[in-house]
Amino acid sequence: MWAAGIAGGAVVIAIWRIVGRGFHLLVAGSSALMGIGALAFDRQPSTFAGLAFLTLAVSLAKRPKWTAATFGAATACFLMSAASSGGVLLAISGTVTLGAVTDEMLLGHWYLVDPRLPRWALKSLDAVAGAGLMADATLLIFNGGLTWEADALVVGWAFVALGLMSLLLIVAVWFALKEPGYNGVMAATGLSYLAVLTVIGSTISGRSLLGDGSSLLSG
Repeated sequence: MWAAGIAGGAVVIAIWRIVGRGFHLLVAGSSALMGIGALAFDRQPSTFAGLAFLTLAVSLAKRPKWTAATFGAATACFLMSAASSGGVLLAISGTVTLGAVTDEMLLGHWYLVDPRLPRWALKSLDAVAGAGLMADATLLIFNGGLTWEADALVVGWAFVALGLMSLLLIVAVWFALKEPGYNGVMAATGLSYLAVLTVIGSTISGRSLLGDGSSLLSG
């Protein structure tokens, strides 16, 4: 899901045409790193296909339309791997949340390279991350994420606490971006980095309560 999410966010950013080849290489490498990690747990053909499309995306990084298309193909392949382990809806919600918050953090750091980048891009990714987080939590709760046994109390409360903390950080990023000057972007980037960590924890703990913690690593 993480690999799919990073690649999926790269599709949108490529369509926006606000960054150059360097950023596309960064997100391709980040997505590939997650995809390679997934192979240690589940060697699915679709994961190998996703990595192949990422390689193609790197070679086409100077052509925004083709870059977006190849990132999209990689997203579909990784998502297929994730869905085979954890179900389609949970795979999509996890992909959206992890991808938006991670690409937001990566794009925030890219402001060091080009301070002229528009803030609306970060706000858009932040809004998607918030919506994805709430959708993911709803699906997990609907599937029994809050009905844990006594031996899963620590994981259960971790799921709740990390989910709430993630939402708080995402909201904080939104308000930080309203601050004038580059300091607002710096604060938002730091908060989004923390949000990546808490979202990962919420995603893993929530799925482990359903007996499907491996799904995070399968695509």
